[in-house]
Amino acid sequence: MTELLCKTESLQITFPHRLGDFVAVHGFDMQVRRGEIVGLIGESGAGKSTIGNAIMGLLSHPGKVTSGRILLNGEDLISKSASQMAQLRGRRVGMIFQDPMTSLNPLMTVGEQLSESISILQDVPMAKARVMAAERLDDVGIPDAANRVNQYPHEFSGGMRQRVVIALAMAGDPDLLIADEPTTALDVSVQKQVLDLIRRICVERSLGVILVTHDMGVISETADRIYVMRHGKLIETGPTEQVIGAPAEQYTQDLISAIPSIDEREDRFRNPPKKTGEIDTWLLEGQQGARDGDYLSTSALTKDFATRKASFWGKKGSFRAVDIEGLSVQRGEVLGLVGESGSGKSTLGRILTGLIKPSTGSVSFGDHGALADIRSAAIRKAFRRDVQVVFQDPYSSLNSRMRVGHILAEPIRFHGLAKRDEIDRLVDALLERVGLPAGSSRKFPHQFSGGQRQRICIARALSVRPRFLLCDEPTSALDVSIQADMLALLMELRRSLGLTMLFVSHDLAVVRQVSDRVAVMKQGKIVECRDAEALFEAPESTYTQMLLETAPRVGGATQDEQTRRGA
Repeated sequence: MTELLCKTESLQITFPHRLGDFVAVHGFDMQVRRGEIVGLIGESGAGKSTIGNAIMGLLSHPGKVTSGRILLNGEDLISKSASQMAQLRGRRVGMIFQDPMTSLNPLMTVGEQLSESISILQDVPMAKARVMAAERLDDVGIPDAANRVNQYPHEFSGGMRQRVVIALAMAGDPDLLIADEPTTALDVSVQKQVLDLIRRICVERSLGVILVTHDMGVISETADRIYVMRHGKLIETGPTEQVIGAPAEQYTQDLISAIPSIDEREDRFRNPPKKTGEIDTWLLEGQQGARDGDYLSTSALTKDFATRKASFWGKKGSFRAVDIEGLSVQRGEVLGLVGESGSGKSTLGRILTGLIKPSTGSVSFGDHGALADIRSAAIRKAFRRDVQVVFQDPYSSLNSRMRVGHILAEPIRFHGLAKRDEIDRLVDALLERVGLPAGSSRKFPHQFSGGQRQRICIARALSVRPRFLLCDEPTSALDVSIQADMLALLMELRRSLGLTMLFVSHDLAVVRQVSDRVAVMKQGKIVECRDAEALFEAPESTYTQMLLETAPRVGGATQDEQTRRGA
């Protein structure tokens, strides 16, 4: 058996409050050995990140460890002073945070940031640290590392930025690595590269790794052992194959059953029971006069962005982000749009919703004609009402200073869709329609969970009785159970209200469950666009095949991974 590296014993973490202490973690026991990846999984609020922060000595005020021990190589970290923990961080324990852009200084090159960390943590001169910085970037798989050390974080892709963060976490050659949701915002191919890198570092350097995530697929293919948490308590633990293959606890079974399958289409998402109500009659008024056929169509669409000059006297270049011959969405259809980061999905979505203009080509809506030909303010206002967006991040897409009732009432009032004395009743009905209590209208966004906030965003989009919804990664940051509820809600609304949707996502399992057709983008081009079932069963493009092969599957560890675990 490998050496025990880190251990928590009866760990309890409490946040004092004037209305009574809140216990975030209850008597938690965990062991991490060298060369082992331990998965911490559970829904938001389970206490996963709190445990990682406690090990690092980074609990947010006023949180504190009220009982138990955290042992690292036999040393109790709880008894150490703040200065002692500062010396330990980076040197013996490293951490990979969820968002690489908030972990990196945008005003410093990655080489400056990495060499500074190496110089401080390993007590070496800056000249040597700069050489080591390039070597570390090369170690984490960044090509042309000697030149890229001089670039800034914004010049790297999301996956490359996460590799830089991993290099920073490894700058002091720690024994224990804590990875807090390191792949949440990454597409499947980049996610696999990052997870493979963490596995390789774990084995080559005999590290202990604590992987904190809500993604069961990631845990299934990466972790050696799993700890399942709920409300700060340990629900179940054991080897990955045992917990995933034969979960003993009902909560674990529910988590696994909530995960959408990439291998088959499930009726619970595709054909949810159709609901009706008084609010539906009002919402369906937005569909009156709708015509059959294509609701949205494009022709020879391109979008170019100017690039920096190579020199002061040089000419500006251009980068083609979108280059598609044609794309159409039929009325009442859900078209899934998938592709890696940088493939042009978000740019295409902005063009289709009229937020940016294409360089060439046209976008036409069945009810409004070509967007480029809209000159009338009244027609443009009508277009804005018919085409709505559900954004990826419900935290930043809601005004934190407005009550939810005002957020939903404002678009109704602006478009004149109801009399003044009817608006409050409609707002309450909209909230109930998306599964929230009517009294929610009096609260502020921060008083809701992430899943509830996304429901508010959907209610806001519905408040103007739209015909078309662009759903831009609406479930990527949600737990699996909340994600399942959100998908069922969107599909039920589509079924009841006849909505047309463009569903943008990097989660292929989600796309399979909700889409009638799927378009696959690569480097601005659509490489394949077919019926969803035909595409998933027999993809024609080698790129689509690669995406499907790299997508994580619950219980789907590769043969190489199974061999590694059994070694």
